[in-house]
Amino acid sequence: MDQKKVIEAIQQVRSAEKRKFTQGIDVILNLKELDVNKEEGKLDEFIQLPHGRARPAKVCIFVGPELKDQGQKFADLMILSDDFGKWTDARQLRKLVRDYDFFLGQANIMPLVAKAFAKYLGPLGKVPNPKAGHILPPKANLEPLIKNLRITARVTIKKAPTIQFSIGSEQMTDEQLAGNFMAVYERLTAKLPKAQHNIKEILIKTTMGKPVKVVQ
Repeated sequence: MDQKKVIEAIQQVRSAEKRKFTQGIDVILNLKELDVNKEEGKLDEFIQLPHGRARPAKVCIFVGPELKDQGQKFADLMILSDDFGKWTDARQLRKLVRDYDFFLGQANIMPLVAKAFAKYLGPLGKVPNPKAGHILPPKANLEPLIKNLRITARVTIKKAPTIQFSIGSEQMTDEQLAGNFMAVYERLTAKLPKAQHNIKEILIKTTMGKPVKVVQ
């Protein structure tokens, strides 16, 4: 993929009518020759964007006393295991799941996390993910992990052969947006069974704008 072609598409997207708010810049990858019902067609990647997200990801952590101090210092929200019993209101729990991008859990209290929160985290795929390193030992160092999560995008293939993700906002430069795109593109083509040959087309758009096709 030629990064110059990505920048050209971003510039074309920017030339559309301006809105009264800062829009995100989104990418849509339409895929081909990929059966999403088979294992090879499933994808769930956590990718660090070199120039950051449109807004930093919000992180909630479920901890025992061992990680309490670090959780208070580094996470956006820390929920102590002793306080799980306070989280019983369905409306409050749904808001929690909507408001935070990533959830971390201390390993030795995960059965308690599952009992109290999995019903609401599960449907949105936000249960702490062991493959992504989101289940932590009691002596974990939270600062670098949470720092990296703030610039991380989660990219998935679900029921349709399409991938959609954000590469930032209008406030970022063309080069920053293109750099974020390339980071995701390179990871995805390394994971797809036929690499770039599984990508039918690439579209870039603003939140409210029309998509522009990237020339491959």
